[in-house]
Amino acid sequence: MARLYTALLGLSLIWGMSFVFIKWLVEPAGVWGTVFLRCLAGALVLLPIFYIQRKKEGKKPLPLWKLFVVGIGNAALPWTLIALSETQINSNTASILNATTPIWTGLAGFLFFSVVLTGYQWIGIVVGFFGILVLMNFEVSGIFSSDFVGVGTMVLATMSYAFSSQYTKKYLSGTSVVVISTFQLLIGAGVGFAGMMLTNPISMGDLRSAEVILAILGLGCLGSGVATLLYFYIMTNGSPEFASTVTYLIPGTAMVWGFLFLQEPVTHHLVLGLLIIFAGVFLSSRKSKKWTASLSTGTR
Repeated sequence: MARLYTALLGLSLIWGMSFVFIKWLVEPAGVWGTVFLRCLAGALVLLPIFYIQRKKEGKKPLPLWKLFVVGIGNAALPWTLIALSETQINSNTASILNATTPIWTGLAGFLFFSVVLTGYQWIGIVVGFFGILVLMNFEVSGIFSSDFVGVGTMVLATMSYAFSSQYTKKYLSGTSVVVISTFQLLIGAGVGFAGMMLTNPISMGDLRSAEVILAILGLGCLGSGVATLLYFYIMTNGSPEFASTVTYLIPGTAMVWGFLFLQEPVTHHLVLGLLIIFAGVFLSSRKSKKWTASLSTGTR
């Protein structure tokens, strides 16, 4: 168990730091460049493992269309929205909103995958939404105005994670985590590259600082590569439920990293919103006999 708890703590530290890495990278690389670089770096870590696994298993057909859907919904779209969000909000706020993913996962299951939710789960969804309002200091009008970029886009990112989690559970439950992760990184890199070329190509001169290089390695190699393997290790040697508890740890580590590296303040409404959202996540994650959907942390 000591190894499992160490792996869980390491995972929370990596994914919590990811929100700081995005802050460092999004200005010099742009939104699309951030997605491209993190996906490319992560793919370079996982491709050798993917190759070895495929060689052992033989060249059995891959569900390419389903992998494409997950690649868009679990990497390309949410990571673009998160990078866009962090141009307007603090990394610690983004991490707390990211923690609402399990709440939206239940709602996505009900709306699109015929999942039956319990009364506790419906209460959890309402409580989680109230927590978001507290986090926003009840300035709801911002979501429906030009200020939508920030909180609004971050919530859309978590909804994308939620849909992908349910889709993966239903259609890719027999597919290796390494295969899914590798393909979603390759698809994310392709989408990021296309968006970057159509908008604002990266200047290599902007990527030479130690901070930016560390962000690329941290987001891609650690956040999208090593962390995926750590999460899989925890699930296989512990349980999916134990692995999902990282959801509760990431905002805490992200707040510490944001305070240390970005001097982001930890305000009262930030902490209160976090606690209310955690209560909503706890309630919405209570399973009925008809629902065994796993939590999705959203990487990352």
